[in-house]
Amino acid sequence: MSVVSGVLMAGLALPAAGAIGLTAKGTAEDFDDVPDDFKTPPLTQATQIFDAKGGLIAKVYERDRTVIPADQMSPFMRYAQVDIEDARFYEHGAVDLKGILRAVSKNAESGTTSQGASTLTQQYVKNVNVEKAGDDQAAVLEAQRKTLGRKIQELKVAIKLEEELSKDQILTNYLNITYYGNGAYGVEAASQRYFGKSNKDLTVAEAATLAGLVQNPSQYDPKLHPQAAQNRRDVVIGKMLESKHITADQAKEAKAAPLGLNYREPQNGCITAKAGMGFFCDYVRRVVKQDPAFGKSAEERKKVWDTGGLNIQTTLDPDKQTAAQTAASGNVRVTDSVSAAVSMVEPGTGKILAMAQTRPYGLLKEKNQTVVNLNADAAMGGGNGFQPGSTFKPVVAAAALEAGLPATQEYPSENKIEYPTMKTCEGTWKNTDRPKAVVPNESASEKGPYQLKEAMALSVNTYFVQMEQEIGLCAVKQMANKLGITARASGKPLEEVPAMALGVEEMSPLTMANVYATFAAQGTHCDPVAINRITTVDGRDVPVPAGHCEKAFSETTARALNTILNGVTEKNGTGAALSLEGDRQIAGKTGTSDRKRAAWFNGYTPQLATAVWLGGPDGGVEMRNLTINGKYRTEVFGADGPGPIWRDAMNQALRGTPKQSLPMADIPDPAPRTDPNSTATGTPPATTPAGPQH
Repeated sequence: MSVVSGVLMAGLALPAAGAIGLTAKGTAEDFDDVPDDFKTPPLTQATQIFDAKGGLIAKVYERDRTVIPADQMSPFMRYAQVDIEDARFYEHGAVDLKGILRAVSKNAESGTTSQGASTLTQQYVKNVNVEKAGDDQAAVLEAQRKTLGRKIQELKVAIKLEEELSKDQILTNYLNITYYGNGAYGVEAASQRYFGKSNKDLTVAEAATLAGLVQNPSQYDPKLHPQAAQNRRDVVIGKMLESKHITADQAKEAKAAPLGLNYREPQNGCITAKAGMGFFCDYVRRVVKQDPAFGKSAEERKKVWDTGGLNIQTTLDPDKQTAAQTAASGNVRVTDSVSAAVSMVEPGTGKILAMAQTRPYGLLKEKNQTVVNLNADAAMGGGNGFQPGSTFKPVVAAAALEAGLPATQEYPSENKIEYPTMKTCEGTWKNTDRPKAVVPNESASEKGPYQLKEAMALSVNTYFVQMEQEIGLCAVKQMANKLGITARASGKPLEEVPAMALGVEEMSPLTMANVYATFAAQGTHCDPVAINRITTVDGRDVPVPAGHCEKAFSETTARALNTILNGVTEKNGTGAALSLEGDRQIAGKTGTSDRKRAAWFNGYTPQLATAVWLGGPDGGVEMRNLTINGKYRTEVFGADGPGPIWRDAMNQALRGTPKQSLPMADIPDPAPRTDPNSTATGTPPATTPAGPQH
């Protein structure tokens, strides 16, 4: 008695009224106000990421916790936790003098410190301190140190806390913060983990099982130690009966019940996302951690993500995602030396509707898994990108049309030319190589003159270099910037070089899909958007990045581009074999890169733009004399490699949607040719020279 009194009066320096009564309403004027962190602590919670139709993509968390209000908690859960941990919780103040005396007596008799005397309020304060320490192990250990100074500090806060919060509020906070083992924090996560149901639906026996875990989650783990857990449960049930929170019949029934576990393994992170959606999940994570809309500093944004408790509704369309994934996996095997990636973007909004690739998300290289998002730029989890080849030529055409050149613009388009001198934004580019650098066309039969529509359909390299010379490299770069290409996929700046027209600067499929979405949207460019809405678990809206759209070029240019790119998929165009079901009107462009290390088909309808890339995941596979999807290929072109993936993905994605027409321009066909050497069929030759191709 004297020891206890000495500690309370001298060591804790409690006010006289508090030392005598120690009630919840005891005065403590000499204490500072309790910080809000203790009254409404910002608890780390799980964040859920959903697709555009409400399907769960993944659950991510630093700590698996879902904070719920008192009315969503089972009354049995509240009774059970109080009865087993602090039966006099509603009778005493922040400090339980009777409990202290009882503990001192019991420990003196046994010669140990086996029985504690902390009240539930004190335990709550300790838990808050541990929560605030986060992942800082030194801070966690400090919060758990069993020293007189630490105990005094906790007691002071506990006494003041009971002045400012009701007992019911403290209990609710405690039930939301406490650890129940197996990665489950708070009663809702624990209920889902062990019984696969919401806490409000727990039975007496289930509530007692969870309440019994808090003292020692490992020792009473019902999954690993079912008998120990059941014995502990029955002790809790006895306490509930003793406190008259349940009847004798309820206690008898609860003790007779089996544990009845419906255990669910922790599912955390993008690694657990639905098939094919792990990369998009990771993309969303990077948006939250990088976009200033979620905090001015990287530290603030990290805190938003780590604290969690968000319901993130994304733009991902599950039907289009399935279409993209099925098309990619159906044409390229995961074990092939090459991979495929598919990005789908909605024209006029920038919404990312699908993001699929053949290499699955994961860390097991022996299973061909990767965490590199082949659709995205390096800053968003991707690699350094891939040369887009001739799929960049429409950017040059857009710049030329905006500069005032007619859609019938004609150039000699010789079969092979030296790169000419060109104007840049800051000077002049000159061909100083010795011998001078040369750009060839695809085959010996390709030599002009050509007009724009035919040159695009046949992907004539020299034509676009000559167009680039006339308008200048600066105009091309500026148009690329308007279309969202402000840097290479690696983050390196764009270089003003003539080979830009031939797609030598690496891009990601998402970037190219967004470029073609701008063509489909009549020249309106929108930044890519991955998030529609974010709410907290209690229904409050969280500001999300605002979609930004602006005009990149005129509708006159857009109509001309539609007509020109539609020509690629007609007659002798390089994409002539890629028509869609129902005779949908399409526009697009094929492309292959230097030494056939990448092949592309990017195309669109008014409702949907899709970019498909095919190549080595690290960019080092030359697509000649190789097997893809069980079929031997002497070489790969944009039309016969990624083209079928694009066609399959678009057919499935657009099935059941209205057929819409592209606004077109009236571009007259050129006069018939008289030189037989100038005719070209667009059929790939048996062998091709090095350099960007069709």
